[in-house]
Amino acid sequence: MRSGGTATHLWRDPEGCGTIPFGIAAFRIGIYALWPFGHTTVERHDAGAPSCVGNVLWLVLAGWWLALAHIATGIAMCIAIIGIPFGIANFKLIPISLFPLGREIVRTDQPFAGR
Repeated sequence: MRSGGTATHLWRDPEGCGTIPFGIAAFRIGIYALWPFGHTTVERHDAGAPSCVGNVLWLVLAGWWLALAHIATGIAMCIAIIGIPFGIANFKLIPISLFPLGREIVRTDQPFAGR
């Protein structure tokens, strides 16, 4: 029988709070893929060691095949002249597909060099 309501239960539960950062990272990739033009990603300097560990898990479990898919679709889109901007947008998605935790999406007209 499962006991609910305790913090240890949430930590052990595969559907619990341990997967929330990965869900947020997936939404971050989806938002960036929806409209990548005029935006870029920058590293958050306040992200700590859990982001690094999460990025390693993400890279092993999902990041490498997402990056390969973006490389393949980017090359395929660059074959036609009209698809070159979309191919470049696919190439822009590779870094955030590999390491999405500890990154932030900002507009390119915002001053982000000081962050």
